[in-house]
Amino acid sequence: MDSVEVTTDVFLPPAEVYDFLLEFEGYAKYSEHLAAVRQHGDGSPGTEYELDFAWWKLTYTARSEVTDVDRPRRIDWRVVKDVDAVGHWLVEQVDDDPARTRVTLCVKYSPESADDSMLDLPGFVSLDWVVDKVEPKVRAEAERVVRRIVADLEGEPRDVDLDIETT
Repeated sequence: MDSVEVTTDVFLPPAEVYDFLLEFEGYAKYSEHLAAVRQHGDGSPGTEYELDFAWWKLTYTARSEVTDVDRPRRIDWRVVKDVDAVGHWLVEQVDDDPARTRVTLCVKYSPESADDSMLDLPGFVSLDWVVDKVEPKVRAEAERVVRRIVADLEGEPRDVDLDIETT
Protein backbone atom coordinates (compact mmCIF):
# COMPACT_ATOMS: atom_id res chain seq x y z
CA MET A 1 0.00 0.00 0.00
CA ASP A 2 1.06 3.57 -0.66
CA SER A 3 0.75 6.09 2.13
CA VAL A 4 0.68 9.78 2.84
CA GLU A 5 1.16 11.12 6.36
CA VAL A 6 0.91 14.83 7.15
CA THR A 7 1.72 16.13 10.65
CA THR A 8 1.58 19.63 12.12
CA ASP A 9 1.03 21.42 15.42
CA VAL A 10 -2.10 23.39 16.26
CA PHE A 11 -2.27 25.90 19.10
CA LEU A 12 -5.44 24.61 20.76
CA PRO A 13 -6.22 21.90 23.32
CA PRO A 14 -6.51 18.31 21.98
CA ALA A 15 -10.22 17.91 22.86
CA GLU A 16 -11.14 21.00 20.85
CA VAL A 17 -9.11 19.82 17.84
CA TYR A 18 -10.63 16.33 18.07
CA ASP A 19 -14.21 17.63 18.12
CA PHE A 20 -13.45 19.80 15.10
CA LEU A 21 -12.02 16.84 13.14
CA LEU A 22 -14.97 14.62 14.02
CA GLU A 23 -17.31 17.05 12.19
CA PHE A 24 -16.41 15.52 8.82
CA GLU A 25 -19.21 17.12 6.77
CA GLY A 26 -17.34 20.43 6.86
CA TYR A 27 -14.31 18.99 5.04
CA ALA A 28 -15.70 19.91 1.60
CA LYS A 29 -14.75 23.54 2.19
CA TYR A 30 -11.08 22.58 2.70
CA SER A 31 -10.56 20.46 -0.38
CA GLU A 32 -10.16 21.64 -3.95
CA HIS A 33 -11.61 18.41 -5.35
CA LEU A 34 -14.22 17.48 -2.73
CA ALA A 35 -17.52 19.02 -3.83
CA ALA A 36 -19.84 17.70 -1.11
CA VAL A 37 -20.02 15.40 1.92
CA ARG A 38 -23.16 13.69 3.18
CA GLN A 39 -23.10 12.12 6.64
CA HIS A 40 -25.16 9.09 7.68
CA GLY A 41 -24.75 8.79 11.45
CA ASP A 42 -23.43 10.81 14.38
CA GLY A 43 -19.67 10.43 13.79
CA SER A 44 -19.31 7.34 15.96
CA PRO A 45 -18.14 3.96 14.56
CA GLY A 46 -20.44 2.82 11.77
CA THR A 47 -21.11 6.37 10.54
CA GLU A 48 -20.82 6.48 6.75
CA TYR A 49 -19.97 9.42 4.53
CA GLU A 50 -20.60 9.93 0.83
CA LEU A 51 -17.84 12.10 -0.63
CA ASP A 52 -18.41 13.68 -4.06
CA PHE A 53 -15.10 14.31 -5.81
CA ALA A 54 -14.58 16.19 -9.07
CA TRP A 55 -11.33 16.51 -11.00
CA TRP A 56 -10.71 17.18 -14.66
CA LYS A 57 -13.63 15.51 -16.52
CA LEU A 58 -14.19 12.97 -13.78
CA THR A 59 -16.66 12.83 -10.95
CA TYR A 60 -16.77 10.11 -8.36
CA THR A 61 -18.63 9.44 -5.13
CA ALA A 62 -16.57 7.60 -2.53
CA ARG A 63 -18.08 6.01 0.56
CA SER A 64 -16.14 5.90 3.80
CA GLU A 65 -16.95 4.60 7.24
CA VAL A 66 -15.72 5.52 10.71
CA THR A 67 -14.33 2.25 12.08
CA ASP A 68 -13.16 3.34 15.53
CA VAL A 69 -12.82 6.40 17.73
CA ASP A 70 -10.70 6.96 20.80
CA ARG A 71 -11.80 10.36 22.14
CA PRO A 72 -9.91 12.71 22.15
CA ARG A 73 -6.99 10.90 20.52
CA ARG A 74 -7.87 9.09 17.30
CA ILE A 75 -10.46 8.72 14.53
CA ASP A 76 -10.08 5.64 12.26
CA TRP A 77 -11.86 5.23 8.94
CA ARG A 78 -11.89 3.12 5.79
CA VAL A 79 -13.19 3.46 2.26
CA VAL A 80 -16.03 0.97 1.74
CA LYS A 81 -16.51 1.26 -2.03
CA ASP A 82 -14.21 0.59 -5.02
CA VAL A 83 -10.77 1.46 -3.57
CA ASP A 84 -8.75 -0.23 -0.84
CA ALA A 85 -7.94 2.68 1.50
CA VAL A 86 -7.81 3.27 5.25
CA GLY A 87 -6.71 6.16 7.37
CA HIS A 88 -6.83 7.94 10.68
CA TRP A 89 -6.54 11.28 12.40
CA LEU A 90 -4.20 11.20 15.40
CA VAL A 91 -4.50 14.00 17.99
CA GLU A 92 -1.77 14.28 20.64
CA GLN A 93 -0.90 16.87 23.25
CA VAL A 94 2.60 18.25 22.65
CA ASP A 95 4.84 17.87 25.69
CA ASP A 96 3.11 19.33 28.75
CA ASP A 97 1.48 22.25 26.90
CA PRO A 98 -2.32 21.84 27.18
CA ALA A 99 -2.86 24.40 24.41
CA ARG A 100 -0.64 22.76 21.79
CA THR A 101 -1.73 19.71 19.84
CA ARG A 102 0.08 17.60 17.26
CA VAL A 103 -2.31 16.48 14.49
CA THR A 104 -1.50 13.72 12.00
CA LEU A 105 -3.54 12.69 8.98
CA CYS A 106 -2.49 9.26 7.73
CA VAL A 107 -3.90 7.73 4.55
CA LYS A 108 -2.93 4.29 3.21
CA TYR A 109 -4.26 3.28 -0.17
CA SER A 110 -3.75 0.71 -2.88
CA PRO A 111 -3.84 2.39 -6.32
CA GLU A 112 -4.08 -0.98 -8.06
CA SER A 113 -7.33 -1.75 -6.20
CA ALA A 114 -9.20 0.65 -8.49
CA ASP A 115 -10.58 -0.68 -11.76
CA ASP A 116 -12.08 0.76 -14.94
CA SER A 117 -15.65 0.02 -13.84
CA MET A 118 -15.58 2.61 -11.04
CA LEU A 119 -15.22 5.56 -13.44
CA ASP A 120 -16.90 6.40 -16.71
CA LEU A 121 -13.66 7.18 -18.53
CA PRO A 122 -13.49 8.66 -22.02
CA GLY A 123 -12.47 6.03 -24.59
CA PHE A 124 -8.95 7.43 -25.02
CA VAL A 125 -8.17 7.53 -21.28
CA SER A 126 -6.90 4.53 -19.33
CA LEU A 127 -7.27 3.96 -15.60
CA ASP A 128 -3.46 3.71 -15.34
CA TRP A 129 -3.19 7.24 -16.75
CA VAL A 130 -5.73 8.51 -14.21
CA VAL A 131 -3.90 6.80 -11.32
CA ASP A 132 -0.58 8.32 -12.44
CA LYS A 133 -2.16 11.79 -12.47
CA VAL A 134 -4.09 11.41 -9.21
CA GLU A 135 -1.30 10.06 -6.96
CA PRO A 136 0.62 13.40 -6.74
CA LYS A 137 -2.70 15.15 -6.13
CA VAL A 138 -3.32 12.97 -3.07
CA ARG A 139 -0.22 14.44 -1.42
CA ALA A 140 -1.03 18.02 -2.44
CA GLU A 141 -4.62 17.63 -1.31
CA ALA A 142 -3.56 16.28 2.10
CA GLU A 143 -1.30 19.32 2.55
CA ARG A 144 -4.03 21.75 1.49
CA VAL A 145 -6.64 20.19 3.80
CA VAL A 146 -4.34 20.30 6.85
CA ARG A 147 -3.32 23.93 6.18
CA ARG A 148 -6.95 25.04 5.80
CA ILE A 149 -8.05 23.15 8.91
CA VAL A 150 -5.31 24.82 10.99
CA ALA A 151 -6.41 28.26 9.75
CA ASP A 152 -10.03 27.52 10.60
CA LEU A 153 -9.20 26.08 14.02
CA GLU A 154 -6.93 28.96 15.03
CA GLY A 155 -9.06 31.68 13.46
CA GLU A 156 -6.56 32.97 10.89
CA PRO A 157 -4.09 31.64 8.32
CA ARG A 158 -0.44 31.30 9.29
CA ASP A 159 2.66 29.62 7.98
CA VAL A 160 2.19 25.99 8.95
CA ASP A 161 5.14 23.65 9.30
CA LEU A 162 4.14 20.31 7.83
CA ASP A 163 6.01 17.05 8.18
CA ILE A 164 5.05 14.98 5.14
CA GLU A 165 6.00 11.35 4.59
CA THR A 166 5.03 9.28 1.58
CA THR A 167 5.71 5.72 0.56
